[in-house]
Amino acid sequence: MKNIIENLKEYALETIEAEAEAVSQLPGIVDDGFGEAVALMARCKGRIVVSGVGKSAVIAQKMVATLNSTGTCALFMHSADAVHGDLGMIGPGDVVLFISKSGNTEEVKRLLPFVKKMGNPVVSIVSNRDSFLGTHSDRLIYVPMEREACPNNLAPTTSTTLHLVVCDAIAMALSRFKNFTAEDFGRFHPGGSLGKRLYMRVEDVFDKTNQPRVSEDETIKNVLITISSHRLGATVVLGPDGDLRGIITNGDVRRMVENGKDINTLQAKDIMSRSPKTVDKSALAVDALRMMEANNITSVVVLDGGKYAGLIHIHDIMREGIQ
Repeated sequence: MKNIIENLKEYALETIEAEAEAVSQLPGIVDDGFGEAVALMARCKGRIVVSGVGKSAVIAQKMVATLNSTGTCALFMHSADAVHGDLGMIGPGDVVLFISKSGNTEEVKRLLPFVKKMGNPVVSIVSNRDSFLGTHSDRLIYVPMEREACPNNLAPTTSTTLHLVVCDAIAMALSRFKNFTAEDFGRFHPGGSLGKRLYMRVEDVFDKTNQPRVSEDETIKNVLITISSHRLGATVVLGPDGDLRGIITNGDVRRMVENGKDINTLQAKDIMSRSPKTVDKSALAVDALRMMEANNITSVVVLDGGKYAGLIHIHDIMREGIQ
């Protein structure tokens, strides 16, 4: 059993090392021709239509997903299905991007003349510069490859990895060229915790109807009642004009008792923290969470135009799946 495990580890490492070595050579392909190809896509007034067959079709689909999520409108067209009606998805102003290792697959050779006849610019990512696709494209991104990581040099392994990395490089170049921001990303990813981190605001999370507050001369007994009844582990202390003077937490009360203070003689102003952490209601909820983590606290005072609006508790944020 031990020999089997060692052999499997060795085979896996050989694959990883072979692909890593091939990827390490990729910076050399980023020349003026590469730049011209990406510039053609950057100037596209329509969509990037990405096509491939076999494993290249899988890479093409991933490329489409990455482009759409980072500010470049794209769609996938299978090279085999295109000549059976899917050519109709190509519109004026679209750029067609072919992905192929050999550049000589029958489906691509059959499809390319029809695309050229439609007048749409063609960019290709190929590992055979002299192939049919390589010689008939308007712009060529040549991705040299010596052999697959497959021991028989047959299964697409290194080639698909290289093409995937090149596609990511193109997508990120286009995204940065278009000044695609984190806020833009959040609009395209509204679902799940990732999207919530990017678009959910404090005002979307905290309970606006739950606003624990006491005055500076409030008794400690009433402070405890206020904290307990609002179930946020804290209460703010407000001045006569509603201005924020401080905050009192369960921890402040506990420390007061541990220090032997007489709760019958103290008032809120005697135990409050005078510089509470605050956040505007328009701030991102994740920023409020980071403030809590940095200061080892569980609540932050929410302000609306400088006025007290409530407390946001760490549980309010965690409940939304934001981490």
